[in-house]
Amino acid sequence: MPMPETAAGGTVLSEPVRARNPHVAIFRQAVVAADQTVRAWSLRAAMAANDGRWCAEEDVEPTTEAEYHALDLALLGGDVPVMLRATGGLVSGATPTPPSPNGLWLELSGALARHPDASARVAALRARGAQVVVGDYVGAPEQDALVRAAWAVKVDARIPEGRLREAVLHVHGLGGTVIVESVTTPAARRRAFAAGADLVQGPLLQREADGPLRSAKAGEVQCLEVIRLLSEPEIDLEAVARMVAADPELSIRVLHVVNSSAFALHHTVDSLRHAVILLGPQRMAALAMASLIDARPAAVGQLWSVLTRALTCQTLARQDAGYTVGLLSAVASQQRIDIGSLLATSGVSPELARALEQHRGPLGRVLAAVLAHEESDTAGVAAAGFDPFDVARAHLDAVPEALSIATALSMDPMS
Repeated sequence: MPMPETAAGGTVLSEPVRARNPHVAIFRQAVVAADQTVRAWSLRAAMAANDGRWCAEEDVEPTTEAEYHALDLALLGGDVPVMLRATGGLVSGATPTPPSPNGLWLELSGALARHPDASARVAALRARGAQVVVGDYVGAPEQDALVRAAWAVKVDARIPEGRLREAVLHVHGLGGTVIVESVTTPAARRRAFAAGADLVQGPLLQREADGPLRSAKAGEVQCLEVIRLLSEPEIDLEAVARMVAADPELSIRVLHVVNSSAFALHHTVDSLRHAVILLGPQRMAALAMASLIDARPAAVGQLWSVLTRALTCQTLARQDAGYTVGLLSAVASQQRIDIGSLLATSGVSPELARALEQHRGPLGRVLAAVLAHEESDTAGVAAAGFDPFDVARAHLDAVPEALSIATALSMDPMS
């Protein structure tokens, strides 16, 4: 494998964690609580046949198991558990469970729950250290029989509201935890928690607004101006340094990161201009964004998702402007800033404005494809003009680098 890339200042970036098989796509979504803290990351492998159609899970289990063992679950899960869609081999013990240092949740399909030895297999999985989630839950007797031995069940958010409430009450009565999946909008999230869900699964950054949007505030304007300056074809480092200096907290963050152990410098950097040069345009833009969303160690999951989107867009666009598009779209979503206000404040080019506001042009199509992938919407990815497998690989490759950056940038400079 290639040696890990080394960033300015000596920071070692993680290697990509792409799927080994070019016909396999890995979908990754957050499992979050009502306060939006990430409790786990769900991973699901899907494979296409030569004719492009998606294969049935049971037909590609050996390939799926090989992919799971090829992935670095420590990188993909960060400091929370990873949830995998289980295979027959993983459930029976014929295939060892892949190592996941912060915990492993195995999701049983409806077919696996119907196996005559399902209860014994769930007990064996728990003995091996895995938490079991009953997937595709519809209240079938064989599923209910597993609830007490399993840790949680997964219910689809798209079922009628009355049935959702009934399912949640029923599972809670059996002592189980409820994860509502396919939660892709704020309305669906509110509906799930109103029904009593314990956790929901879906994209952490949702494309629809949750409640009324707002305009950018004074301190945010400076951070957005830094991002705009760094998106210019010819970057004026003096102007960037002056804008950074105008924001005391951003100045402290810049100096703190450059002088932290992540950069391993042999001397202290006191000059903002020198610090900006050492960070480089991409990390400086990420740090401005981290300051804008007030990223702290407890919010690494949010920052991680923002940077993953930005890096994925950059890879697919094959230009740095893709990074800016992904970054600004994620900031608008995470901070609930009106996109028109953000565009007016950031002063980006007309091309970037069309991409962000209307999903038009090459950059707009890239953004549309990445948003669709985050929602596990392969038809939406294809409608944007991209191969779902290319987008899935770009997204997976972005995860470890985004975590490396997020961890470094979310250090509290006041601690």
